[in-house]
Amino acid sequence: MEININGIKIGGGNPFVLIAGPCVIENEVMILDTAREIKKITAELNIPFVFKSSYKKANRTSGNSFVGIGDEKALNILGKVKEDLSLTILTDIHSSLEAKKASDYVDILQIPAFLCRQSDLLHAAGETGKVINIKKGQFLAPEDMLYPVEKVLATGNSKILLTERGSSFGYHNLVVDMRGLIIMKEFGYPVVMDATHSVQLPGEGGITGGQPKFIKPIACAATAVGIDALFLEVHPDPKNAMSDAASQLPLNELKDLLVFIKKIDEVVKSHKSN
Repeated sequence: MEININGIKIGGGNPFVLIAGPCVIENEVMILDTAREIKKITAELNIPFVFKSSYKKANRTSGNSFVGIGDEKALNILGKVKEDLSLTILTDIHSSLEAKKASDYVDILQIPAFLCRQSDLLHAAGETGKVINIKKGQFLAPEDMLYPVEKVLATGNSKILLTERGSSFGYHNLVVDMRGLIIMKEFGYPVVMDATHSVQLPGEGGITGGQPKFIKPIACAATAVGIDALFLEVHPDPKNAMSDAASQLPLNELKDLLVFIKKIDEVVKSHKSN
């Protein structure tokens, strides 16, 4: 299936789409500057680009962790990115009440992995008519993603993306089973690889750690499988990021990675079209 969002074609054998941006809205200047730089890079490389950032973080490990700058303020910043830079926007929602509110500002609503079985949330998201990106829970087999899909379909909305972000492996680790990408693709919807959350080390001492050295190999392997979009959290200064500091890709490393990913994607998509 091909999903067209503002002229960006995801799936259907089209070149991969980049979904990228800082984990969370920290301030307006950083968000606009980062979005502008990613847009510049992707325009140069001719890669379709969707800007991603959370307007709040509702599932932090510790109660003392940064949650956000305020919902309305953060959503207005996303609206400004959309308006000023003419970008397609994705953000995540955490409750049924947030679905309509966020949908007024963005083009894609994302269901967080921890909440992928929440029926009310999936129904509310589907009813907005927006594209819905469902992240596979760390606890869920890829075959079982059919059920969240069916919940969105029940609203009459078939504009669905499915995202892999790693599976729980023990208590403080994640692994990526590339077979899951193929299994989810068999449902007929575009499949996304989240290569940054997949390198996290969850819940160590109340703070989520990470192994960013594995971002590139995971992204490359998933692209070789034939993903429709690549999801990367990208930050100009990850060490000082207010969320997911240990797993975001440094902005200055993005272009080199995308050059490599594009070459793999071109080979894979060319082979499949022959």
